[in-house]
Amino acid sequence: MAKKVVTIHETRVCSNDYGVTTVETRGAGAHAHRRKPCKECPWRMDVPTGVFPADAFRESANTAYDGAINTFGCHMNKASAVATCAGFLLRHSDNNIGIRLSLTGDRIDLDSVEDGGFPVYASYRDMAIANGVPADDPVLQQVRSNTDVWDHVARKWVPADEGK
Repeated sequence: MAKKVVTIHETRVCSNDYGVTTVETRGAGAHAHRRKPCKECPWRMDVPTGVFPADAFRESANTAYDGAINTFGCHMNKASAVATCAGFLLRHSDNNIGIRLSLTGDRIDLDSVEDGGFPVYASYRDMAIANGVPADDPVLQQVRSNTDVWDHVARKWVPADEGK
């Protein structure tokens, strides 16, 4: 297989200090990822909310859509050394095509990912709402966590306990 190639597709500005960068990693080698949420990880419930603007969560919500190919990257990495966020892997790896492709190619080991003893949000939806995205924001409608079910009446993904 060819050498690993990282391509930056775009950066969307969310505030004066933050943006969301879309990258693609192809080629040989392991799928780079964090093993535990970092000390400033927005997935950790013990980290203060509001550090990142709500628009950052709107712009990256598509990583948690059913069948997404893009993954939620760790904000502690540089664009030239991307790594998928551990919190994301804990909550959205089952439904993300990019992660599933890495699993079939033995490029990632989800058994090596853990919460590090820190509470993490149950879903991208919960994390985004805690960080200022309104619960009824259309960008959250397609978000699907590992345990969500399809609500045929509402025509959206909902937590399993709501879909009964």
